[in-house]
Amino acid sequence: MGKRGRSGEQNAMSKETKVALIAVTAGAVVAGIGITAYALVGGGADDDADQPLSPKELQAKPLTKAEVQEASGKFLDAWAKGDAAGAAALTDDAGAAQSALASYEKDAHLTGVKFTPGKGAGAKVPFKVAATVSYEGKSKPYAYDSALTVVRTTKGTPVVAWQPSVLHPGLKEGDILRAGAAGTPPIKAVDRNGGEITAEKYPSLGNVLDGLREKFGEKAGGSAGIELQIVRAEPEKDAEGDAAKSKDDGKALPDKTLLTLSEGTPGTVKTTISPAAQAAAEREVAKRSRAAIVVLKPSTGEILAAANSNPSGMNVALQGSLAPGSTMKIVTASMLLEKGLAGIDKPHPCPKYFTSGGWKFQNVEKFEIKNGTFRSSFAASCNTAFISQAGKLADNDLTKQTQEVFGLGRGNWSIGVPSFDGAVPVQSAAQKAASLIGQGGVRMNPLNVASIIATAKTGVFKQPYLVSPEVDGRQLATAPRKMDAKAHAQLRELLAYTATSGSAAEAMASVGGDIGGKTGSAEVDGQEKPNGWFTAWRGDTAAAAVMQEGGRGGKSSGPLVASVLKAVG
Repeated sequence: MGKRGRSGEQNAMSKETKVALIAVTAGAVVAGIGITAYALVGGGADDDADQPLSPKELQAKPLTKAEVQEASGKFLDAWAKGDAAGAAALTDDAGAAQSALASYEKDAHLTGVKFTPGKGAGAKVPFKVAATVSYEGKSKPYAYDSALTVVRTTKGTPVVAWQPSVLHPGLKEGDILRAGAAGTPPIKAVDRNGGEITAEKYPSLGNVLDGLREKFGEKAGGSAGIELQIVRAEPEKDAEGDAAKSKDDGKALPDKTLLTLSEGTPGTVKTTISPAAQAAAEREVAKRSRAAIVVLKPSTGEILAAANSNPSGMNVALQGSLAPGSTMKIVTASMLLEKGLAGIDKPHPCPKYFTSGGWKFQNVEKFEIKNGTFRSSFAASCNTAFISQAGKLADNDLTKQTQEVFGLGRGNWSIGVPSFDGAVPVQSAAQKAASLIGQGGVRMNPLNVASIIATAKTGVFKQPYLVSPEVDGRQLATAPRKMDAKAHAQLRELLAYTATSGSAAEAMASVGGDIGGKTGSAEVDGQEKPNGWFTAWRGDTAAAAVMQEGGRGGKSSGPLVASVLKAVG
């Protein structure tokens, strides 16, 4: 929550630390590539002019434009000559830099490297790279953009701040560039109807295709080609020696092909993707900023679509970790109904404010419902209707409900590609209360929230999946128990009522048929607008979406979900 008195459907106030490196003109230096002399020029003739600067002061001394140009120029010049040791010596981490630069030529087989510096800002210098990849008689040109940042050492010397992304923007700690026979054969992914899935056709599935290749390439019957790849670092081991991996027995990010020197023979992997749903999802997220959506089939768990506004960025749809706001009230409502702490048409409090654990919570625009029922409170997304029950719950009640009925947060999903299956930690006092409305430490993504409303519709958790377990014999996750039948009937009615007469009604007005829905919003420090969430079903199709900084869920993600549900039919 992070701040008392915030309105409903808000996210926990997780502080975001932003680090800015600001370069301003100071001192003087001789500029130009190839010149080795550095000049540190003192200030005016005050009483402290002769006092030496401390290491901390030297390091904090502003960089001049000439210093940035010279430090970056000398580094790029040494790199272009293949002088890994010389280039590494011009960074703030010579050991790591030398190892990476040596691997650039030895493992990536990149030669004839040429750099074209761009117009930077302050200490950051963008540059273009042009090189040739050569392996066993196969050669191809390869070009990409990267950037570096110049900093000072504790001696005041301008150097390049080393990080793997200097070498290539796709590299993270422990990753390498490698050219050669691809360790995993390529695949041809097809949708549920047999049509080929490509990143050109469905941009949001580019990362998914990489993940499918990594997991199923060996099993699909193809043969490897020769490629330049980003080979990801192996996952770290936990205390028991097991790999601390992303879900689905995969790396957090799959290996990525950057350039194909000779084609391999792909094997075919059939997915659950619906071409109609995926096309609609791609079309709708492309119209919006920072949007992500997942569509699935409640009766089976099959994932029909997954799309992100920024296909080359984080796969928020499947791997995001965001506070879900009031969409979490679906889980909380099921728990209150099972425990007899609420009944659909029984009287239920919805005051303007309610204090729990020392925090004063309030509703959006401080509304209240006098003499209301749980139906009216749920449909209006009344925060205090849920917060008021926190004192009657054990600290682990919400965690148990989420794991045991909705199958989330147990770390055992295996959808076919890396995914995050949610987190609802045990919390106490005010944080426990905040968790009831999707704040506190609760974290979800559209895949998780779509699964929540699917379970609410059917009463039985079906683990979402992108590739049938019949392909590789893996076991899908199950929930320890079903939702109580009476509570399930009331929960379904609450969601249907919300979609026709509550906070989700405006967005779902044009959808029609068997529908249910829930809005949600999550406020984040540093954002002018909250993250907007919306989840709904229509028949045997469920969807959930988030628009980061989109504003209230009913207005932002609501139309996105409704449009996709209508397109699927």
